[in-house]
Amino acid sequence: MGNRPELWCVQVDFLSTPETLSPRVLSRAGCNLHYWLGGPADAPLVALLHGATMDHRMFNAQVEALRHDYRVLVWDARGHGKSKPLGDGFTLETCVEDLIAILDELDVQKATIVGQSLGGYIAQYAYLMHAERILAAVIIGATPIAKAYSRVDMGLLRLSLPLMRLWPYRHLQRTFARATAVTAQAQEYALAACRQVDRKDFLAIWKAVTFAVSEEGEPDFRFEVPLLLLHGDQDRTGSIARDMPAWAQRQPEAQYYVLPDAGHNANQDAPELTNDILLEFLDRNRVQRSSV
Repeated sequence: MGNRPELWCVQVDFLSTPETLSPRVLSRAGCNLHYWLGGPADAPLVALLHGATMDHRMFNAQVEALRHDYRVLVWDARGHGKSKPLGDGFTLETCVEDLIAILDELDVQKATIVGQSLGGYIAQYAYLMHAERILAAVIIGATPIAKAYSRVDMGLLRLSLPLMRLWPYRHLQRTFARATAVTAQAQEYALAACRQVDRKDFLAIWKAVTFAVSEEGEPDFRFEVPLLLLHGDQDRTGSIARDMPAWAQRQPEAQYYVLPDAGHNANQDAPELTNDILLEFLDRNRVQRSSV
């Protein structure tokens, strides 16, 4: 489809916003939400949702690959990047309503959502709250909200919040950047992105992350739209390496890939492979919808 480059991203600039994207701002619930659009206005929309402390630039490689045949939406979730102030608080539900407000602003009734880490939880909550707006979902490096997590798992997760409060913030940012990616280029980006988030906002965001899953889980939750699950083979974040394969087993119709030589920000560590898998998924589902 379209005139796609043969090599998506030999060298990706993660520190700048692509010139092919046009900026927009929507003020909602006390926050100026910054988002960017690219690609044909009449093409199916793909919304790319970044992880905690990251911003829209983490998907630069995917923007370049997708913009030829898809309308691409990237954002800075509230409290991240340019989307300040944090506003009326940070919860996954608030982020979902932010996303829906942007889709409404664009008069887009349905979209494919691609979420990495925190963005993966926002994507799941978006389907939980507004399934009628979601065409398909791609989850990169996030655990399923359907699962009932053990008391030990939840205790360790909730314990991380007071530890974050005590951790010297500059050192915490450097540690996050090193832990989130394998390649030096992605680590450099992660540190630059994280330094845009002040400590108070970081703690609010991290609290939302710790409440993304629970001991009870959402036992009835299941994607009833095409689903793609991805994570890096070197992703040591939480229980992702354990829970994403189990998720794929529980939902066998989903596509599932482990990206070699990639960490938590797998789409940045392995951009070309991510793009190949993502485009194949999007194109196949686009053809299937057009044939119905």
